[in-house]
Amino acid sequence: MSGKLNLTCGLSFQLAFIIPSLFVFLGGLFTILAFRLARYAYGFSIEKIWMKKVRDKDVWWPHKRKQSSVYWIRAFSTRVEMMLSAQTSVGCVLVILVFLLNIGALIIYFVNLAEAEEFKISFPDSILYVDTGFNAFFLLYFGLRFVAADDKLRFWLELNSIVDFFTIPPVFVSYYLKKNWLGLRFLRALRLLELPRILQFLRITKNNYSIKLSKLFAVFISTWLTAAGFIHLVENNGDPWVQPANSQSLSYFKCMYLVMMTMSTVGYGDVVVQTTLGQTFIIFFIIGGLVLFANFIPEVVEIVESHKNYKSSYEVVSGKNYIVVCGNITLESVTTFLRDFLLQDKGNVCTEILFLGESLPSLELEAVFKCYSAYTTFFYGSALNSEDLKRVGMESANACLILADVQSPQPYTEDTSNIMRVLSIKNRYPNTRVILQIIQSHNKVYLPNIPNWDWRRGDSIICLAELKLGFVAQSCLVPGLSTLLTDLFIVKEDTETKRKYLKDKMLLEDKDYKVMTFQLSNDFADMTFIEVCRLCFVKLNLVLLGIELKFGSQGESAILINPSAQIKLHQNTVGFFIAHSLAEVRRAQFYCKACHSDIQDPEQIKKCQCKSRLYSKPFSEKLKFCRESHVLDGELAKSRSLGGVLPQTFVNGGFDGQGGENSRVILDSTGMFHWCDAVPLQEALLSRKDQAAPNLQDHILVCVFGDADSPLIGLQDFVMPLRASNFIYHELKDIVFLGSLEYLQREWKFIQNFPKLWLFSGSALSCADLRAVNVQDCAACAILSSNTTASSNPSLVDTESILATLNIRSMQGKSSSAPLDAVFRARALGNQSQRCYKRIPITTELKSSRNAQFINQAPSSNSEIPEQDQLFTTGAPAGAIFSDSFLNSLLSMTYYNHHILALLQTLVTSGTSPALGEQLLEEGGRLCRSLDNVIHSASQARCKLALLPLPRRLLTGAMDDSFGDIYCRALDLFGILCFGLYRLMEEPNPYKNRFVIARPASDLKMLSTDLLFCVVPFNVATTDDL
Repeated sequence: MSGKLNLTCGLSFQLAFIIPSLFVFLGGLFTILAFRLARYAYGFSIEKIWMKKVRDKDVWWPHKRKQSSVYWIRAFSTRVEMMLSAQTSVGCVLVILVFLLNIGALIIYFVNLAEAEEFKISFPDSILYVDTGFNAFFLLYFGLRFVAADDKLRFWLELNSIVDFFTIPPVFVSYYLKKNWLGLRFLRALRLLELPRILQFLRITKNNYSIKLSKLFAVFISTWLTAAGFIHLVENNGDPWVQPANSQSLSYFKCMYLVMMTMSTVGYGDVVVQTTLGQTFIIFFIIGGLVLFANFIPEVVEIVESHKNYKSSYEVVSGKNYIVVCGNITLESVTTFLRDFLLQDKGNVCTEILFLGESLPSLELEAVFKCYSAYTTFFYGSALNSEDLKRVGMESANACLILADVQSPQPYTEDTSNIMRVLSIKNRYPNTRVILQIIQSHNKVYLPNIPNWDWRRGDSIICLAELKLGFVAQSCLVPGLSTLLTDLFIVKEDTETKRKYLKDKMLLEDKDYKVMTFQLSNDFADMTFIEVCRLCFVKLNLVLLGIELKFGSQGESAILINPSAQIKLHQNTVGFFIAHSLAEVRRAQFYCKACHSDIQDPEQIKKCQCKSRLYSKPFSEKLKFCRESHVLDGELAKSRSLGGVLPQTFVNGGFDGQGGENSRVILDSTGMFHWCDAVPLQEALLSRKDQAAPNLQDHILVCVFGDADSPLIGLQDFVMPLRASNFIYHELKDIVFLGSLEYLQREWKFIQNFPKLWLFSGSALSCADLRAVNVQDCAACAILSSNTTASSNPSLVDTESILATLNIRSMQGKSSSAPLDAVFRARALGNQSQRCYKRIPITTELKSSRNAQFINQAPSSNSEIPEQDQLFTTGAPAGAIFSDSFLNSLLSMTYYNHHILALLQTLVTSGTSPALGEQLLEEGGRLCRSLDNVIHSASQARCKLALLPLPRRLLTGAMDDSFGDIYCRALDLFGILCFGLYRLMEEPNPYKNRFVIARPASDLKMLSTDLLFCVVPFNVATTDDL
């Protein structure tokens, strides 16, 4: 190098390097501003003056030629912009090359610095030529960026541009003068801020934490090196206006040391700045540097430690219970799961929860794990990776629970991803129990193909769409049922809401009744279900809903709800009870005929020491009993595949009495559903011109929101419970689907074999379309919507459903016939001479339960309905709202007791089972006609849910009939099992809203307007007068 590098230089020598940079920066800035001003003035003159006076085509030609040139310039800049955005391979290489050359230029700066500080390091003069070549390339890259920039002024003031202004011109000056000056070349350290971007291009940093860590290091190092370079410059050259110079000799390493001491607030004082420029810089730098250093160290330590902890392995302890939760691990899903899991265990958590997430938790999610750190641990990994499964001890886990993203806009992808997780787990650990959430029911058919998947060993599928649509469908036949079942199975009763609208606050007890399972006493063996049910209610104060009948050599079982008198209980039979606590349910196991037959107080029934309870029938006697009861393994295995019903030999003769009705009934091959030949879409499509549409009466209207691109709701899950074979054919109501024809066409191929289905192209937001389908004469209305990503605000995801609900409510008018309340199922229990207004029972599906506030509102004061007949809507207690959030706790509930899920599926879906899903898989996922065209009496011998008024035959005429009296008479006379009430919120007007009472007290006084939630035998028509 010609000329030795000195740290101290004269002012004129420094200005020779600084003035070109300032000239380029300020000159370009003023040029851009002047160009903008000239362009604005030119545009103003063209628009206001020239265009008004000149209309000649030849005059416009230069203007058009200019437009053409502007187009080509714009096209060229767009090409350059695409190349610089690193979206192409050439652009990616260019960005990486520029970054590497910047690092090279920074290294050359350090090389010159070492020579200037007389470290006796000899470097060839050619290093100046290398640096000049680098900066020539930077100049070319700067020009390309300038051409591609849309906003030239903003580009000119960017940080990278300022770095180029004060580093590129001094290098060319050095080449011209053959003398070097360190100057502002330390600014090249700011190019290290591009490091995180480069690492993402190279796929080195992929997750949130690695990207965040790289950004922290880049900001810290670039700030450190740049600040040290500035102090090194001003301290070694001194203040320009001070003579003699007040400079001091500081090495670059001491400047780095000073900056570090300043940022860390240590400040030893052994190295200090002397110049005014240096002291001024330190005043401002210490504020920003202190904030930077104070945030940098804790964040880096936390990221490194958390990453290390999340990659650790779980230490399995013998005898300690733990579960693994994977799938959709987000803040909302984890919070909901923990709340439900703790509720199921009543706060006494004896099971540790291991969350296996495929992405590192956010800060909010980390806070949740810290709050529940006593029994939750997060592990970073994937259920698809065998090493990660080994780390969490999947082989010894009690169960693996897989969460699904219910709000996913692509439910098929979400389901198949979770099914792949099941496959990964079952392939490596076949004995691990898996409980899986599935969004769409038709995706269940893939699970039986997975090796080692067996629902007999506790593997369970929670199909959210199947249960949700089953709830809504049953609510169309039995208003309020969704609230009753969610009270008994899932969530706590909304007692406070009910009390608000009751005059007699003592009607509601403080007990929280739930469905529980427990083994029945062997003293109930050989008794019929009705006999056991009556004894449990009278003696034990328990409501028995059903039993689990075990059969076969492999431990198969079937859930029977209110079975016929032909079924007798075996020993060790499991019963399903409605009770307040487990202590109450234990009475059914402790009951002894010899010791407890004379006890009237249920609380006195405790475990006795009677020797007769230890007696167990020998195997030969059990076999004889099974043969006498016609319990054959082959028949029962078949019944299990049909959803838990019994073989034909168990069906009583009552069914055959309806031979005239059944002679024209066609069922599917499973015998579970009514079937018909495929109906063409055009034949099922109604329009305003059709004569069939105005004749619709007592039908079910289903308002569907979806379009050609929306995910399928799965209307087959809605139709199947309403077309179950345990309904007599004339009990089937017409179902009219109102929605977009493009969407209904996609759903029709799955429901075209069910009878009495109609389609109408329109919208529930249109009053004209609602009148066309006779909404005022419908028996019930359901509002469903597909998952959409139209809004990220939870309060707006249910906008269409809420507006449709309010629209239908506004159309509630005078009934054209007798004053029939739709809830009564065509039975008027009030004064028929008074004016009345028909109420349309509406069940609205909400994606977010918080949006119920928009539906729970009083009618306006200017309503045409008199004030005494206005309907004050309370959606949740009245059973008018069903939210996806109601099903969240099913995962925790299934882990503790998988029988409860099986019972709920039997009630809601009218008897579908895992084995039925396997049979549907063999048939291609669709129902087909029975080959022998024979009525499957065994499949039809299933009870059905109903909402019935008090029959006169159940009333004694006295004023003090209680629920206990009605319960026993209904059971004795008709075999009907009552387990809930639907009572008016206020008396005596029968047109007010109703609320649900789950498991009423035995001494609760009945009212003539009360409706009973019942389990009715298959051979009792709910439309007939009892």
